[in-house]
Amino acid sequence: MSVKEIFDTMDYGTAPESAAEALAWLVDGGDRFGLFIGGKMTDPGAVFEAKNPATGEVLAHLTQATEADVEAAVTAARKAQSKWAKDSKARAKVLYALARLVQKHARLFAVLETLDNGKPIRESRDIDVALVARHFYYHAGMAQLMDEELPGREALGVCGQIIPWNFPLLMLAWKVAPAIAMGNTVVLKPAEYTSLTALLFAQICQEAGVPKGVVNIVTGDGAVGEMIVTHPGLDKIAFTGSTTVGRRIREATAGSGKSLTLELGGKSPYIVFEDADIDSAIEGLVDAIFFNQGQVCCAGSRLLVQEGIAEDFHARLVARMGNLRIGNPLDKSIDVGAIVDPVQLQRIESLVAKGGAEGTVHQPVKAPEGCFYPPTLVSGLEPSSLLMQEEIFGPVLVSTTFRTPAEAVQVANNTRYGLAASVWTENVNLALDIAPKLVAGVVWVNGSNMFDAAAGFGGVRESGFGREGGWEGLMAYTKPAGKATLVKPAKAHMKPDDVEVLGLDRTAKLYIGGKQARPDGGYSQAIYSPKGKLLGHSSIASRKDIRNAVEAAQGAKGWAKATAHNRAQVLYFIGENLSARADEFATRIRDLTGTTEAKAQAEVAEAIDTLFTYAAWCDKLDGAAKPVPMRGVALAMNEPVGVIGAFCDDRPLAGLIEVIAPAIAMGNRVIAVASEAYPLAATDFYQVLDTSDVPAGVVNILTGSHAELAKTMAGHMDVEAVWSFSSAEISAVIEKESAGNLKRTWVNNGLSRTYPARDWLAQATEVKTIWVPYGE
Repeated sequence: MSVKEIFDTMDYGTAPESAAEALAWLVDGGDRFGLFIGGKMTDPGAVFEAKNPATGEVLAHLTQATEADVEAAVTAARKAQSKWAKDSKARAKVLYALARLVQKHARLFAVLETLDNGKPIRESRDIDVALVARHFYYHAGMAQLMDEELPGREALGVCGQIIPWNFPLLMLAWKVAPAIAMGNTVVLKPAEYTSLTALLFAQICQEAGVPKGVVNIVTGDGAVGEMIVTHPGLDKIAFTGSTTVGRRIREATAGSGKSLTLELGGKSPYIVFEDADIDSAIEGLVDAIFFNQGQVCCAGSRLLVQEGIAEDFHARLVARMGNLRIGNPLDKSIDVGAIVDPVQLQRIESLVAKGGAEGTVHQPVKAPEGCFYPPTLVSGLEPSSLLMQEEIFGPVLVSTTFRTPAEAVQVANNTRYGLAASVWTENVNLALDIAPKLVAGVVWVNGSNMFDAAAGFGGVRESGFGREGGWEGLMAYTKPAGKATLVKPAKAHMKPDDVEVLGLDRTAKLYIGGKQARPDGGYSQAIYSPKGKLLGHSSIASRKDIRNAVEAAQGAKGWAKATAHNRAQVLYFIGENLSARADEFATRIRDLTGTTEAKAQAEVAEAIDTLFTYAAWCDKLDGAAKPVPMRGVALAMNEPVGVIGAFCDDRPLAGLIEVIAPAIAMGNRVIAVASEAYPLAATDFYQVLDTSDVPAGVVNILTGSHAELAKTMAGHMDVEAVWSFSSAEISAVIEKESAGNLKRTWVNNGLSRTYPARDWLAQATEVKTIWVPYGE
């Protein structure tokens, strides 16, 4: 037999990994585990089973946490937080110890993860555990540098963290490392299916000298997660999981004052252009969709292939799938392991049975008996097909074709999600043209599933909001130092018995799409000075006016493409024109509020300074090339959020400018609802906009009741973010209604504080991470 014949006919041998040490660890724990609260393990309570999905065998019995347990964990975390937050250098040493201990117990973690989750041992050993150590090392450095590099910021307090079953240990690291690095304490709930490595992590917390109460781990089902979400003693909730549950969490936390970050589902496009290296693209695709059995939120599950190579690409792909090995996850030669639970397997089977008939189903290898599903391709689908739109969360790839780059972008963005995307082409110009056009938080060029602690990860749209990793990830676990004060509502001055009319009546209309517009409802209200003088009438906007303003803002998308230099010139011009009318605006502010001339002049000066500040920032807010451990760069690019609805505070002019300036400086379009009590300064201001080269639709100004407009603004599906600094009690309404499309919110919850410019800029931008490998 020739060497060629041997290579053509030989088969894989097995390469089993011993589970003895992991099973021994479980036996040492008595196969029954309590909770980790206040630095020690509690006695087991009522238990549920942790099973090996590949065999169905029971691995251990875990405690179902009760409300009293969650209360005890939150109490322990609160007790430990203030002391833990005091010394960033001490925190750095503890995180470093955690990183080292993860490495020392690396094989135990990897085997236990595979037993509990069903993923191939090669993945848990070479990817998950290595990234866990990397996150603790990286954030040990962040703790060390916090005082010098994040001056004026402090910990949020106590954080509730809920993680999924697909990357149990890695998601723990993504959540715990930045939180405790910044001085927070945590109450973490691992997924019910996969809690074992979290309990092993509790052990190394003891060995690393983590102070009692800094890390607390409670196990159980979704009811325990609900207890954490609704607990009044928490300052933040961080959740990774399904979009459905994320939406419920947004609704449940509305108005609570809790900070919230959500990393949710995805239906990520995998775009292959006809000049791509096809074999490399196929290998990347195997990693993108069959990694972890496709149970990955950012899996490249939607294949978009250019028509000219589609037939060849699909043929080669099916042949490659035929060589994948599916079976015992502890076998190091296995490519695809077990689905985490029969419930998840049933969901995958049901979706493919329901939607597969719309295309052609390819399953070149069979799955063994048990909780396994074969690698699957469904080709010939339309972009609107069920399987092209629904997240399957299994080893199922769905495919369609495109003709031109513009069509590729259109099809790729035809989804309610926006987590990740892959672009395959040998033309770097094409890649860097397409990447910014994709609605996704992460874009990989000629690669997939690249992660690192230094590079932010997170999504937009219904994939959630917030970033994990890098400097941007720390924003979610810190806040400006200092205490907030209660907002003091301003009240409109009442109609006097004898009305004094000043000159000719001026009709203050709304400002929509670059034009003055009468309110759709046809109503207005009289505005009086403190001395009873009738200053004019302001329009009362309604939901239809919000509709019109959103349409105008969506029509002004070209503003996002304007250069930063050009945006700066417009902002400077607005400031210049406002300065020319400074005395007029000061008089208006004095008439509206009854304040002194000096204070009125100071407010105008503040507004002008704000415009100049954000004009300066237009071309100064840098992206970054992240130092990731690869031959390539991860570019963190700042992009506009989109359409921002903003409710202003009661400073007649400064409150309006404070929301408009940072929003449009970063390329957003804004719908600003002026001070409810003192609207006429805002309606004077649109005359300044008319003379300052602001494109129509970039700034829209409404007047009227904040309480009546808040629900419509926050619920509008074409508004990407809502801010509120209003004195009206609308924060809870905004956060609850935002759950519809999971838009970002920034609300005051009845409190007032001064935010530095970088906080405004962070709220006005999304960070997109574009990974670009280089070299042969």
